[in-house]
Amino acid sequence: MNICQLPPSLQPGDLLKVVAPSGALREYQALEKGVQIWCDRGYRVEVTNVQEKWGYLAGKDEHRRRQLQEAWHNPEVKGILCVRGGYGSTRLLEDWIWTVGERASKAQFPITNPKWLIGFSDVTALLWSLSKIGISGVHGPLLTTIASEPDWSIQRLFDWVEGKQLQPLQGVGWGGGKVSGILLPANLTVATHLLGTPLQPELDEVILALEDVTEFPYRIDRQLTQWRMMGIFQKVKGIALGRFSRCEAPEGIPSFSIEEVLRDRLCDLGIPIGSDLPFGHDGPNACLPMGVPVELDGDRGMLSFR
Repeated sequence: MNICQLPPSLQPGDLLKVVAPSGALREYQALEKGVQIWCDRGYRVEVTNVQEKWGYLAGKDEHRRRQLQEAWHNPEVKGILCVRGGYGSTRLLEDWIWTVGERASKAQFPITNPKWLIGFSDVTALLWSLSKIGISGVHGPLLTTIASEPDWSIQRLFDWVEGKQLQPLQGVGWGGGKVSGILLPANLTVATHLLGTPLQPELDEVILALEDVTEFPYRIDRQLTQWRMMGIFQKVKGIALGRFSRCEAPEGIPSFSIEEVLRDRLCDLGIPIGSDLPFGHDGPNACLPMGVPVELDGDRGMLSFR
């Protein structure tokens, strides 16, 4: 994977567009608080019709795809804020075209009007798709989750999109020494379902940053076993693990713990691994830029940005 191009730094006064590419909105007050946080920073935030519902989706595919297209191609819009995760963004990416004149199989370079795309969880699909054409997005708080972030995490997100350097993240070291590579953050479940599709980025030289939520340990085992069987971990240089929240087995069912599964499926790979880094669901979700150079110290559990 090559280093991704950063969009131009944001500055207060810029126009940001709100889109709902995935699940139907339920957290109305959280959305209002999230919009206010960006407005208080000095940004102009435009909220379109993000309250559509079609089953578990935030409107039909055409509606959500049009939202994203209009935001991406509007030259006045400098950043795109995703409302929530859930499921649905991958549906938008069949025959998707990011740039005018782009063919489905080959992006047109250079991208003349890149802009920030911010979100995580189901938004992994959009972030990975953008990285395929060499544009960096931000794996970070959604509009419906940012109000729950600690102050340092919110400031970290503003710092990054406004052109400042990121501080290292500290977790727990599982060993393997130090390695440098290109950061590729993802929700494990979403990423697993992108493997082998046109949306999968090249994984050579990559340091994966993985998190997940509400997946039983055996399901995490199954997904990581698929990565192993596909030979993908042989290309990866290191793995940074965030929070795997609410991933316990049901009471009374024989099971490994989620940590036991992660250690069993990853610790024999012979690469640096750090765990318990402060990103993911149900807690501080430190922003992680897509496609930037990083160093992972598997002994200390530290992820540093170069």
